[in-house]
Amino acid sequence: QVQLVESGGGLVQPGGSLRLSCAASGFTFSSYAMNWYRQAPGKERELVASISSSGGSTNYQHSVKGRFAISRDNAKNTVYLQMNSLKVEDTAVYSCNAARLWLDYWGQGTQVTVSS
Repeated sequence: QVQLVESGGGLVQPGGSLRLSCAASGFTFSSYAMNWYRQAPGKERELVASISSSGGSTNYQHSVKGRFAISRDNAKNTVYLQMNSLKVEDTAVYSCNAARLWLDYWGQGTQVTVSS
């Protein structure tokens, strides 16, 4: 069955870094665009970063541009989110999403907490 399993979340101080991973299985990973979303308590889920199926195109939410980097390894069926210069306002549950045409898969999410 389809699985997206995120890892790499945790507690980090402001200015620190984390690298999130999302391991995919059960579908043709290289055919899907991949996205990272986040949802903070009491807020709507928001799209943070996207990467095309080949990895040749990326897009970022304005608030994370220059600090976050999305990448993928199609040989390992894994998408990454490198997060640098983390801010308190980056605190949220981060989830990966696979999207292609009408198909849409989600991971369970990983908590990222930025606090001193």
